[in-house]
Amino acid sequence: MPKLLKLGALCVMIVSLAAAAEFAVVPALASSHREAPAISQDPAADNTDTYMFRSPDNPNTITLVANYYPYEGPAGGPNFYRFGDSVLYQFHVDNNGDAQDDITYQFRFKTAILNPNTFLYNTGPLTSLNSSNWTLRQTYTVVRIQHGKSTLLASGLQTPPSNVGTHSIPDYATLRNAAIYSLSGGIHVFAGQRADPFFADVGSIFDLLTIRGGIPAGFSLGGKNTFAGQNVQTIALEVPINQLTACQCMPGAHDDPVVGFWASASRKALSVDDNNSQGDDLSWVQVSRLGLPLINEVVIPMSLKDKFNATQPANDVANFAGPVVNPELANLLHVLYGLPIPPTPRTDLVEVLLKGVPGLNRPQGNVVPADMLRLNVNTPLCGTGGAPACNTLGVIGGDLQGFPNGRRLTDDVVDVSERVVAGVLNNNCAAPPCDWQKGANAILGDGVNAPATPALASFPFVPDPYDGFTYPK
Repeated sequence: MPKLLKLGALCVMIVSLAAAAEFAVVPALASSHREAPAISQDPAADNTDTYMFRSPDNPNTITLVANYYPYEGPAGGPNFYRFGDSVLYQFHVDNNGDAQDDITYQFRFKTAILNPNTFLYNTGPLTSLNSSNWTLRQTYTVVRIQHGKSTLLASGLQTPPSNVGTHSIPDYATLRNAAIYSLSGGIHVFAGQRADPFFADVGSIFDLLTIRGGIPAGFSLGGKNTFAGQNVQTIALEVPINQLTACQCMPGAHDDPVVGFWASASRKALSVDDNNSQGDDLSWVQVSRLGLPLINEVVIPMSLKDKFNATQPANDVANFAGPVVNPELANLLHVLYGLPIPPTPRTDLVEVLLKGVPGLNRPQGNVVPADMLRLNVNTPLCGTGGAPACNTLGVIGGDLQGFPNGRRLTDDVVDVSERVVAGVLNNNCAAPPCDWQKGANAILGDGVNAPATPALASFPFVPDPYDGFTYPK
């Protein structure tokens, strides 16, 4: 019998991201852009960010967003960026707090070369999705799985072209709108290149957690947004709330209003026998996952990051409890800047981040602690109907609709994450406010406070991609 070697595709490529001199490894604060050694070598499957929020123009729906393929330079020709044809992209929804996906949406892509006789991505202006000037086109299918039953929601949907430049695409908005599809049941879907909405000063963060301008002034000013001018591949899904909740309704007083969400990417296991032939019956191997823009990036050490990407949220406490209750970032903030930090074990991080904020987005019953975004779907839109004003700091800024109650495109998750890890929500002292709930801890930040490009007012909300001709400016 031939010898069979099975490997998770590309998981054998291990490259260290960064060294942090005498302070060992500095945790990433770049959301999930190249956050683990193996996935840093497989960008098409690298889940950079997830978002979950009530659609501001249609509050009876929830918008789920997952971005992939970090650091796409706009001038990416002749082979512009696209989704991986051999990658299974999945959205996972948990609506009962058990850290298992009750509903899954699957996305599979297929690329076709329409003109084999040119080196160009397009041979003339692209004014529609069926333009004969377009050399390479990508389509995709959408499948919903619930209670083990798979339903094909759509097939043959098209992604718009990458934003080649203003001469090739004089009106990108027309192509974007043509690529927004309405599916049965009031669902909308979009997949394609977008401007990266994440914002952070990664240059200073990875340079030994340096804060430009020093403490405390640099917390709010002087940061440089690494992601300005960078694109990503976005999958966005807008779904009526009653299709995501356990009660299949807009939750009332006795229904659980909390819905959890994380995204993943998987590849087929690589199977090679003695004749170098590949088997047909290959299983999917998860190579990336992301829920909160915090856990794998700020808490999990380099040695466990690949394991995190390969495991399921239900096993997070068993696998990663140590780094969660004794976070390295808090210790580094104390060593580097003399900030007071709460004593360990940090059960506040398990409670607030992995279970949800009590009375806000913690599921009813015996919730399983796990890394995912959790959203109370009944939380009113900020600034409407007497709800608190919108604030990019979300819950710690008094805006209950914001992160970590879901995550909007404008939520400043770097500042929030730094402050939470530094202890601003930790009441482990005799008479709060504790030392770590005030002073510098309460104003920590990287000096980048908004996305480089504003969000769109309607679905898919993520802004149009930067074009290759105009950027860099």
